[in-house]
Amino acid sequence: MNLIKELQERGLIQDIMPGTEEQLEKEMTSGYVGFDPTADSLHVGNLVPITLLMRLQRAGHKPFALVGGATGMIGDPSGKSAERNLLDMDTITKNCEGIKRQLARFISFGEDIPNGAVMVNNYDWFKNFSFLDFIRDAGKHISVNYMMAKDSVQKRLETGLSFTEFTYQLIQGYDYYHLNKENNVKLQMGGADQWGNIVTGTELIRRKGGSDAFAFTCPLVTKSDGSKFGKSEQGNVWLDAERTSPYQFYQFWLKQADDDAAKFSMIFSFRPVEDIKALIEEHKTAPHQRKLQKALAEELTIMVHSKEDLEFAQKASDILFGQSTVDALRALNEKQLLEVMDGVPQVSGTKEALREGLDLISFLADRGVFSSKGEARKMIQNGGLSLNKEKIAGAEFILKEEHLLNEKYMLIQKGKSNYTLAIFN
Repeated sequence: MNLIKELQERGLIQDIMPGTEEQLEKEMTSGYVGFDPTADSLHVGNLVPITLLMRLQRAGHKPFALVGGATGMIGDPSGKSAERNLLDMDTITKNCEGIKRQLARFISFGEDIPNGAVMVNNYDWFKNFSFLDFIRDAGKHISVNYMMAKDSVQKRLETGLSFTEFTYQLIQGYDYYHLNKENNVKLQMGGADQWGNIVTGTELIRRKGGSDAFAFTCPLVTKSDGSKFGKSEQGNVWLDAERTSPYQFYQFWLKQADDDAAKFSMIFSFRPVEDIKALIEEHKTAPHQRKLQKALAEELTIMVHSKEDLEFAQKASDILFGQSTVDALRALNEKQLLEVMDGVPQVSGTKEALREGLDLISFLADRGVFSSKGEARKMIQNGGLSLNKEKIAGAEFILKEEHLLNEKYMLIQKGKSNYTLAIFN
């Protein structure tokens, strides 16, 4: 497999150092990507570097995943408009451990295979590196003029750039030099905003007499409407199931616009390019079926979570948007029910009132589900109101304890997909 040609076909190459393709064709090559430990979980914005490591390994090369325990204490100014808050060592250590656990899901570690992945933490080689030793060993090889010319520096000069952030590119450059010298790493990959930092590394390797060093970057992922990729209404879409449930993760991909689904399929899917192109054309014949979004959501949910999580996400989607029955709803445990209902408006009631029998219309109007009793009554008469996926037949319906899901909840549905979760304590 010619890795560079495939990445180019997928639109995943922006800048590339001459000789990179030839090096990858010549021999098994060790290449790395860095991860910034700003949280104890990666998010969908990290899927590009993750899949780069996966593609590198599948092409027969050896992936190195660098977790920036040292650089995380400083903060990369690339793409940032202001200096971020610095993290303490305990937080960074916790975050690095979380990232390590997640990466093991995507790439194969271990010495039992020739191209087994390796995890490194740059804190290991910086923790005993004195400031004087660093500026003597690394600083003298890179001029201030060279560092000032970088876009990441130029864009921050007006708003202000601390010396701490200014030195970031030199520290990242030293990472590449260290890996090149100690582990024979000859390739660094990253996002387009990292190109300046990456070539500082190749320059340091050259000036300090290291071996060959190559690099390429990928375009930054953007959405067709100009909004930031990787965000949902709830914020970051995390790879940790405790932060973003598999159902929410599945829905994130399912809700992508057609143009974005086509673009993201090329970027993130491991289907052959020709198969993706055929799927895009098939999707155009019946876009309402969202075949492209479903294929992408299914593949990535299995990749990040599991086949079982995908099946639950599909089941949950059918409950909210399909023709599922009350039996499917009752089959969910409390945790699953709350995952499905995440973001759904909530109202409250008491079990004591249910024991006496609670007039449905009064409850809906009192809790603001409808603006008035008349509006609620009209919706019921038109067959547009359901309780726990069952149509309400008459306006005199009484809510009772027997209607509770998991002894606490009721799902009220107006029309096709307008839901409210009633919680009774």
